[in-house]
Amino acid sequence: MKKISLGLLLFTFLGLSAQQTEPPKSYEFTLQEAIDFAIDSSYATINARRDVAIALKQKWETTADGLPQIDGALNYEYNPIIRQTPLPGEIVGGEPGTFVPVQFSPKQNMNASVTLNQLIFDGSYIVALQAAKTFLKYSDNNETRTKLDVRKDVVSAYGNVLLTQNSIGIIESNLKTAEKNVYETRKIYENGLAEEEDVEQLQITFQQLQSQLKNAKRMRDISTESLNMVLGLPVSTKVILLEDLESLANKEALQAENMTDDLQVENTIQFKIADNLVKQRELEMKLEKSKALPSLSAFANYGQTSFGDDFEFFSSRAEWYEFSTIGVSLNVPIFSSLQRSARTQKAKIEMKKAETQKTQAINQIKLQLNTAKSNFEFAVDNYDLAKKNLELAERIEYKNQVKFKEGVASSFELRQAQQQLYTAQNELLQSMLDIINSKAEIEKIINIPFTNFEK
Repeated sequence: MKKISLGLLLFTFLGLSAQQTEPPKSYEFTLQEAIDFAIDSSYATINARRDVAIALKQKWETTADGLPQIDGALNYEYNPIIRQTPLPGEIVGGEPGTFVPVQFSPKQNMNASVTLNQLIFDGSYIVALQAAKTFLKYSDNNETRTKLDVRKDVVSAYGNVLLTQNSIGIIESNLKTAEKNVYETRKIYENGLAEEEDVEQLQITFQQLQSQLKNAKRMRDISTESLNMVLGLPVSTKVILLEDLESLANKEALQAENMTDDLQVENTIQFKIADNLVKQRELEMKLEKSKALPSLSAFANYGQTSFGDDFEFFSSRAEWYEFSTIGVSLNVPIFSSLQRSARTQKAKIEMKKAETQKTQAINQIKLQLNTAKSNFEFAVDNYDLAKKNLELAERIEYKNQVKFKEGVASSFELRQAQQQLYTAQNELLQSMLDIINSKAEIEKIINIPFTNFEK
């Protein structure tokens, strides 16, 4: 039995150790898979769904105000010193002008009752129901806007990670070339066939590339953590990206050619939210007008009361006496010193402001779209130009490499050609990222692809 117990203990310990050493979960995403994951799991979209749930509860809360309300009450009173009421003495045969103290209340009494209240008519209640529906639509639209923002953030974060990964690969390649140049030039200098300045110039390039590589690796880690934040994952989670920057930029450039041909402003989320605001202001004006209408409600209650000098309410000796009341309450506003009129006029002005903001939103949407299209077209043109510039820079750098080895070009000229090449490489990477981000901005404005947001 001792051997079995020790065996079970060892097995349990090994099992716990295996669980503790189990590697953390990792994820692999294409760009669209990352977007879909973030739409479901990001911090922003989770709270946006909660806002919709709150709006649904608030709608029912408003609806319940017009439904029957039932309340129960239980009251107990104990009077250690009973108040005495003076009565004329002649009532009990005393002298006129004298008074006799009388106690009307028992020392203890208890009341139990149930009250039903029902709203029959109230103009503000009808408006409140309409307002609850409008607020629910606003919450739905706000959730959609949040998803669009999250989509754009994922595209940007995903692209930044790819950019840093590509930058590391390019810098490492350049670093190998620079290291080889320094080594070969130092050997030539040691043989007296080159000047010390040539080695120093190349050494500067080599050291700069080393610093850039360290910084690029730090930026890769930061950009990866930023992507995890947008996805709603712990920042330490391992995420593997399944797409590369160049193919993604080419694909995005092809997909965005005709996406803005049939823009319907009414379908954009900015318009829907502006329209929600107008409807909300209209309802606020209706609410102020409804306060001039009468309100009617009904109530009914039933209860029992018991009293005595001793606490015997729950015994068989206690006597309970029933009571009940049924009634209606009518409230008619008559005169408010023009307060309601001022509030109505104020609400009307707010509604006009909302209408102006809606008109502004329509023009702003068109301006934003035209700007986004222009930025996208520039990004595509700049991408084509960056590819041509890189080809030229590579040829120039290669020629200067040959000239330097032949002793025709100086190390300073070679370093300039290399710096020009590095700049062209970075510009090409940035142009790819600009294509991805500018297309994402267009998609955010015109709500594409909306179908990916369906739950």
